[in-house]
Amino acid sequence: MTFTPPASFTTRPTLRGTFGMSASTHWTATATAQAVLERGGNAFDAAVAGAFVLHVVEPHLNGPGGDLVALIRPAGEDRPLVLMGQGPAPAAASIDHFRSRGLDLVPGAGGLSAAVPGAVDAWLLLLRDHGTWELADALAYAVGYARDGHPLVAGAAATIARVADLFRAHWPTSAERWMPTGSPPAPDTVLKNPAWADVLDGLVAAGSDATDREARIDAARSRWMTEVLPEAAAFIRRPHRHADGRDHAGILDADDLASWRSGYEPAVTVRFRGWDVYKAGMWSQGPALLQTLRLIEDADDAHLDPATVDGAHLLLEAQKLAYADRDAWFGDTDGAVDIDALLDDDYIAARRALIGTVASTELRPGSPDGRPPRLPPLRTDAAAADGSTGEPTVDRSGQTRGDTCHIDVIDRWGNAVSATPSGGWLQSSPTVPSLGFCLGTRLQATWLMPDHPASLAPGRRPRTTLTPTLLTRGVEVIAIGSPGGDQQDQWQLPVLLRLLVGGYAGQQAIDAPTLNTTALIDSFWPRTWTPAGATVEDRLGDEVVAALEARGHRVRRTGDWSLGRVTAVGRDADGVLWAAANPRGAQGYAAGR
Repeated sequence: MTFTPPASFTTRPTLRGTFGMSASTHWTATATAQAVLERGGNAFDAAVAGAFVLHVVEPHLNGPGGDLVALIRPAGEDRPLVLMGQGPAPAAASIDHFRSRGLDLVPGAGGLSAAVPGAVDAWLLLLRDHGTWELADALAYAVGYARDGHPLVAGAAATIARVADLFRAHWPTSAERWMPTGSPPAPDTVLKNPAWADVLDGLVAAGSDATDREARIDAARSRWMTEVLPEAAAFIRRPHRHADGRDHAGILDADDLASWRSGYEPAVTVRFRGWDVYKAGMWSQGPALLQTLRLIEDADDAHLDPATVDGAHLLLEAQKLAYADRDAWFGDTDGAVDIDALLDDDYIAARRALIGTVASTELRPGSPDGRPPRLPPLRTDAAAADGSTGEPTVDRSGQTRGDTCHIDVIDRWGNAVSATPSGGWLQSSPTVPSLGFCLGTRLQATWLMPDHPASLAPGRRPRTTLTPTLLTRGVEVIAIGSPGGDQQDQWQLPVLLRLLVGGYAGQQAIDAPTLNTTALIDSFWPRTWTPAGATVEDRLGDEVVAALEARGHRVRRTGDWSLGRVTAVGRDADGVLWAAANPRGAQGYAAGR
């Protein structure tokens, strides 16, 4: 083995079996998915049931008003598909409209930043096309937790406490929903959401007269897009407080919702060390991981070890180049770079030649197809460099930012799914009291400047950070992902290298210390960057940290167990299934047999 030998101690075993495996960022969602497998459902039934539970038990990390990207691989199919649950900007979402409101960025909180919510429709589409269960059965778990209650996780309690003043002063419906006693709830308080339970029951009832399972699910999809979400859109069209400290009215309306549905798209891919790695397209940040793998593929195995200074430096510098290209070239438009140009051999070689022995302090996008790159004005924020957690969350200043969830499932038939639902977190916009949820703020990932691939434009999807991953090698499969905004793929990369190159087992790879660069343009308001910034777990070691600093990296230590929330499931060549989940934060779990 050329990597640093993995520690014999891991926080948990890598689960192994032949029946089915589930892993997610919350133990209740994992248990739900596994329960579905035990009752004869397939991986897609299990993922849908688990995902609707995530809406309930991780409300500070995702919600029904948010979005979704997933990679799915039905048994017997060679190439995974992208399940696309990222809705576009409303018809009224023009740069001129936002500029007329005195804005130079799309706010990070408030209904003006809402795109068409895509998560629920995408999950229902997956259930219809690839699942086997009735909608009522798949939703029963979430209905039960919403109506009867669930213990509130510590992270959700802390989030509510941080935005309590905002709720009291400006978002009274959110205060009523999340602080019914007038004070933020303590961790493990049993929290109920009967309004959301009623909405889910209404989706089931919408198809009660339909003659087959698919028609029943389609009836629920129609009710969601044409009756439920228009009520939410009407609510946020009332002026309310936004992240810029002023009141604005939302612009999403019923016509935006009626004209959109989720769908499937081809995945993009590269081969790395014999594995085919699949990601969503240029409207996501997924191709940045593919480009990073191309940039480092010629390195000796020993130089890919994230636990060494050479490996850590290589990963940080390669990702800076990939994310500079992301910030200049990715988006849902013809102006985005073509994936073939981004991954072209000559272009990769030219970019690879830019990696030196010292840390770059520049944002250096290239010209994959010959056009000059276009970047927004850079905002350097010393506070971000000093106090950011490296993921979109409620920060120490009380900014209402959110995070993300993840769920992976693989079943005994070979079906596999890696899904990252996000947005619509409880602190994104005011709660719609009759529905029990709020709308998301994904438009904050767009730019209020013309002619950029990620510019705000009506009908255009914002460039999402959601980036699940699927890998295949013959009959072998790995489904993997992580929350973490701009860090999602950065936290997956060391795990993948330890799995594919270092020979680690799943839980060893996830437990091992990790790092990420902050030398990219933050996809979340207020959109800052930190030149040469690197965030590391202390367990990486004093020697490695000192050597990185000597090479010019601005290193910020975040504690022993602070970065990365990766979960993964897989299938080995002999048919044995496995699962592993992140121990950080004591919330993610895997289950299986």
